[in-house]
Amino acid sequence: MERMAHAAGQFTAYGPSHWAVLVLTVLGAAALVLTGRYADPRLVRRCRQVLAVLILVLNVGMEIVVFDPAQPLHTLPLQLSDLAPYASAYALWTRRPWAFALTFYWCLTLSTQALLTPVLSGPDFPSAAFLAFFTIHVLVIWAAIFLTWGVGLRPSWRGYWFTVLVTVCWAAAMLAFNALAGSNYGFLNAKPSTESLLDLLGPWPWYLLPETALVLGTWALLTLLGRRRATS
Repeated sequence: MERMAHAAGQFTAYGPSHWAVLVLTVLGAAALVLTGRYADPRLVRRCRQVLAVLILVLNVGMEIVVFDPAQPLHTLPLQLSDLAPYASAYALWTRRPWAFALTFYWCLTLSTQALLTPVLSGPDFPSAAFLAFFTIHVLVIWAAIFLTWGVGLRPSWRGYWFTVLVTVCWAAAMLAFNALAGSNYGFLNAKPSTESLLDLLGPWPWYLLPETALVLGTWALLTLLGRRRATS
């Protein structure tokens, strides 16, 4: 195992493997959008179902692998990136508005940000850590893009406020849990060890304020643009 990690080398943001993932993400998203718009409805439905099952199976498998019995409180599936796959899989299968809202806002912004500034300090491709991290993030981003620009679902202000409420409740719960368990889910109690957008927003806990404003403002802008397109 150590030989494989050494052979793979350490992951570097915007190295060859990272760029390959970004290109694959764009190409796959474009293919899904074209499929959603122009393919037979039965094929579109089957694509939704296959992508939903793939996301669900891979996410559950990843959580089993990542969970460490020696550090159970630090390896629970409590990150938003752990919850987003379930929301996106359910949205793909059912097209329920509340599930789509979570998928749209979480995956188009938070998952995309994680893809652009990955918190990954382990071995590079083809390590298990690399594949697990990027595969699930790419798939949920594809789900959000497919449902929005392929299938034709649109954001709403109701979905916006629902997502804000769910996210605020999650953040409050994680702040309390982190304080009790000494964990750092959501990077709410400390910045990640690798470079990220949070480095530009000041020290803890002050970076939480501009981070919240940035996220909610971006979601509001996406909603506004989505509603204008829906009514045009």
